[in-house]
Amino acid sequence: MPSVRPISPTEHRDHLAGLSSASFLQTPGWAKVKSEWRSESLGWFDDAGRQVGAALVLYRQLPKVNRSLAYLPEGPVIDWTGDDLAGWLDPMVRHLRKQGAFAVRIGPPVVTRRWTTAQVKEGIADPGVRLLGQIPPAERTPGGARVVAQLHELGWRHQGVEGGFAAGQPQFVFQVPLRHPDGTQRTEDEVLKGMNQLWRRNIKKAAKEGVEVVRGGREDLPAFHELYVHTAQRDHFTPRPLRYFETMYDALCADDPERLTLWLARHDGDLVASTIAIRVGEHAWYSYGASSTEKREVRGSNAVQWAMIRDAIAAGAAVYDLRGITETLDAEDSHVGLIQFKVGTGGEAVEYAGEWDLPINRPLYKAFQLYLKRRG
Repeated sequence: MPSVRPISPTEHRDHLAGLSSASFLQTPGWAKVKSEWRSESLGWFDDAGRQVGAALVLYRQLPKVNRSLAYLPEGPVIDWTGDDLAGWLDPMVRHLRKQGAFAVRIGPPVVTRRWTTAQVKEGIADPGVRLLGQIPPAERTPGGARVVAQLHELGWRHQGVEGGFAAGQPQFVFQVPLRHPDGTQRTEDEVLKGMNQLWRRNIKKAAKEGVEVVRGGREDLPAFHELYVHTAQRDHFTPRPLRYFETMYDALCADDPERLTLWLARHDGDLVASTIAIRVGEHAWYSYGASSTEKREVRGSNAVQWAMIRDAIAAGAAVYDLRGITETLDAEDSHVGLIQFKVGTGGEAVEYAGEWDLPINRPLYKAFQLYLKRRG
C-alpha cells in the first residue's frame, strides 16, 4: 500500500511533468487561482520511496467550525486502473482526517460512457429523448464501471451534478479526439472533415472575411475581459473579475510557460472573439470564451476555435476538450444551444465518474448538506 505525505509544489510539478496528462485543476498553480481555499500538495510513495501519485487538495472551512471539506477537483492523480482503490484512498483519507477534514470530495478522472456526434444529434431531434443517459452509449468503459463499483463498496457517495460547494466540476463534457484508435495523430484535414457542414462553412467564411487569429499575451487580458463582460451581459451569467484571469495567467504559466494561451480573433482591427486555452501534456482544454454581438456574421468564434484545435494538433495533444455540457437533449431547453455548437466539431459526448464524497464526521457532513440546500 503506498504511503501519503505532503510534498512541495516543485515535487508536485515534477511528478506531473512525467505523466502523459492530468487535469489542470490538479496542478500546483491552480492552488494560487483558488486562493480563498487553503491548499496542500500530496504525494503517494511506494515501498522503494518512488513517487507514484500526486494531488492538489483544497480545504474550505465550514462557517464557525474549525473543520473543512477537503476537495480534490478532477483528482487525485493516481493509478485508477487496479482493483485495490482502498490501497490508494485510505492513506489519503487518514492524512486528511488529521488535517481537520469532516468530509472528502474527489473527482476521479475516469471515463464511464461515450456517445458519438450522430447519437447526440439524433437525441436532440427525437422529442421522446430528454437526457443523454436515455441513449444507449457507443461505449461503456470497463475501467469506469470498476472505479464506480469500488467507490460504492468503500462508502463513497456519488454527488448529483447540480450540487456543489462553490466547486462542482462537470460530469458530462464534449471532446474532439485528436488521435486515431491506433494512437497516430489525426491531421488538420481529417479533423476538419469530421466537423459538420455549418462549422466548415463558418471557418471558411471567417478566413474569406479576413478574420485574423493570433496568440495574445498578459497585456491583452483587459481586452479579453471587456469582451467577456459583454458576453456575460448578453448570455446572462455572472462574469469573473479581471484580477481572476490575471492570477490564472500568472499561476498556470509559472507552472509551465505553455500551459495557458490567450487567443484573439480580430476583424478590421475589431476584437470579435477571444478565448483561453489550457494544456497539460496531451490534454488541451477550451476554458473561457467571449464573442461580440456585432459582426457575428464574420464567424470569429468558429475561427478562434479552429486556431485552438490546430494548435493542439501541432502540440501532439490526444484530445481537444470543450469542457462541460449539461445532460439535457431537450430542444426546448436553453442549454441545448451550447451542446449544438460543440456537437458541430464532430467530437463525442463523454461522461466521467463524477464527484464523490466520503463523510468522515457524519453530523458535520449532514449539517454541511443542509447548509448547501439553504444556500442553493
